[in-house]
Amino acid sequence: MLMVTEAMAAIDGPALKTSISDFYLGKTIFITGGTGFMGKVLLEKLLRSCPGVAKIYLLIRPRKGQSAQERLQQLLCSPLFDVLRKERPLDLQKVFAIEGDITQPELAISVTDRTLLSQSTNIVFHSAATVKFDEKLKCSVTINLLGTQRLVELCRRMTQLEALVHVSTAYCNCDRTKVEEKIYPSSVSPEQITSVVEALEENLVDTLTPKLVGNRPNTYTFTKALAESWLKENKGDLPLVIVRPSIVTSSINGPLKGWVDNWNGPTGIIAAAGKGLFRSMLCDANKTADLVPVDMVINLMIVAAWKIATQKTKEIPIYNCCTGMRRPITWHKFIDLCFIYMRKHPFSEITWYPDGTVTSSALQNTIYRLFLQWLPAYVLDGVVWMLGGKPIMVRVQDKLCKAAKCLEYFTTQEWEFDDSNVQSLSLILNERDKQEFCFDVAQIKWEEYIENYVLGIRRFIFKEEEASLPKARKQVSKLYWIYRILQVMSVMSIWYFLTLRYAPLRQLWSNALRLLVHLARMLFIVK
Repeated sequence: MLMVTEAMAAIDGPALKTSISDFYLGKTIFITGGTGFMGKVLLEKLLRSCPGVAKIYLLIRPRKGQSAQERLQQLLCSPLFDVLRKERPLDLQKVFAIEGDITQPELAISVTDRTLLSQSTNIVFHSAATVKFDEKLKCSVTINLLGTQRLVELCRRMTQLEALVHVSTAYCNCDRTKVEEKIYPSSVSPEQITSVVEALEENLVDTLTPKLVGNRPNTYTFTKALAESWLKENKGDLPLVIVRPSIVTSSINGPLKGWVDNWNGPTGIIAAAGKGLFRSMLCDANKTADLVPVDMVINLMIVAAWKIATQKTKEIPIYNCCTGMRRPITWHKFIDLCFIYMRKHPFSEITWYPDGTVTSSALQNTIYRLFLQWLPAYVLDGVVWMLGGKPIMVRVQDKLCKAAKCLEYFTTQEWEFDDSNVQSLSLILNERDKQEFCFDVAQIKWEEYIENYVLGIRRFIFKEEEASLPKARKQVSKLYWIYRILQVMSVMSIWYFLTLRYAPLRQLWSNALRLLVHLARMLFIVK
């Protein structure tokens, strides 16, 4: 019997060790990027699902006249922490601000705080990064590469460190169509890029950026790849693990389904389309949209830290956190579902009926945008200007088109992200941990998820309460009929001008017009 038990332990490994929650009992955690989208979800999940955690330190940079402590208090007032404030308010007192800056030497952390972290930290989550796709290379290198190097220097002085989780991106290797869970060699070394960025003026770096970035679409994916390459060569004995999410979107589960607090990625485009401001996008509708809920990424990060701490390895475990292999959805399906739920749960004060099109033709996309976005924007701004108001629609369109341009590389291509390590990690969890820290993307029900995503944008981005829905639905219903009538009128006008020379066709056009007028009258009588 003893031999059987030992054999099972050898097979199951960490599955027979402490649970995830028990592992974090008494642990001290240090988080960079804690004020960001993913950082907030990570903080809330650790407090809610690992109640035994001792302390959590957040690296926070003072800004806009706010101290690090003031920013922390503002963060904890987010609706994301409502459940904790109600059920376990004292747990919020476990969170402390460490004043610092990821862009500065020694992370701009005071000597006292560095000593504190060095002596007490058990787990480090490094999620601080600039996620702007169009960020200048100098800034992107400073944050994503040099910031990672500075954090590693601090981690080497942490005498109690058990796990370091580095958040990368699945698209750091987007110059390949198939991406395995490994670190690929870089065509240029991190040291070379650092030397160039530090030696040259920013305008010269900007000129060289396209050549340096090479086949990658932006500085974000490029510098994330450089950071991975540097970590591979310089991690030493650090218990390092890398998590690579694809396109991170709203939460799928508790405490708030659909929670999102930024305009990044698809969120901003959905919000604009729901308001009737965005109507065309360059996209191959049949390609896979590799979207992953933020809380599933966070669950994987928490479990990955447990795994590396309880099962040491000299290798760097890599986890591609993606949906394309296990639960794929095409852009066509995703966009259709977004429009369905934006009409079912419309935003308030929309400009025009939510509708739109996607095309893989750059020429068609340009034409659509010209007539469906830019022309109406100039007309509306002209009217507002004549009435003495402040025109804004052209500026809005300019921002939307720039945001869409950043996404085009990802909406016109697709990748095969191997996630074997993620699947293996899931298999060693007990049933309770699989539920509490779920990162099994095969469980995603896209229809339900996207509906909550739209509702989340409505509630958390536009700050609209559920009570405003009836009024919003009446408005979208009116705009629907106006939209359809204008479509019919446009078609009939074109038809009329094409048939001016042919009497039978003119008569047919007149009969059709009379029928439409009659139907319109009947519609208003019924109403």
